[in-house]
Amino acid sequence: MDIFEALFTRRSIRKFTSADVSDADLEIMLRAAMAAPSAHNRQPWHFVVVRDKALLAEIANRHPYAKMAAEAPLAIVVCANPAEAKEPRYWQQDCTAALENMLLAARGKNIGTVWCGMHPLEDRVEPIRQLLKIPADINVLALVVAGHPAQPFDEVDRYREDKVHHNGW
Repeated sequence: MDIFEALFTRRSIRKFTSADVSDADLEIMLRAAMAAPSAHNRQPWHFVVVRDKALLAEIANRHPYAKMAAEAPLAIVVCANPAEAKEPRYWQQDCTAALENMLLAARGKNIGTVWCGMHPLEDRVEPIRQLLKIPADINVLALVVAGHPAQPFDEVDRYREDKVHHNGW
């Protein structure tokens, strides 16, 4: 798939078929995530891959906007070890770049994803941290729910000239 097709047709997909995401496609998604830029190339990211149906159902119960996880074949929690970051405050930027690469790689493989925010809301982070036994010194950024889409990847033009400022505000 052309990179621009992936960019302009990537959507939040919340309905999935029952088909599993292959190990090969998952690896491509993770490889793409790890190809993202990071401050001083420190790569502080870590990924918790969840395929267990009971855990996916419990994620759906614990995250208010991840109900679709109960029907999805896969979820990935994007985390960071701040001790591995160039500077402790950069982990969010580093992991967000990795997460976006993951979403685009998934789209390139015709896998649907939805990004469910967690950080900085502790009422979203802590229940997932406890469920997946993520250590306290590891920061949790977000949850990506993924699967083969049961809804279309519609293209929407979101370009707005009024959001563009040249040579100053």
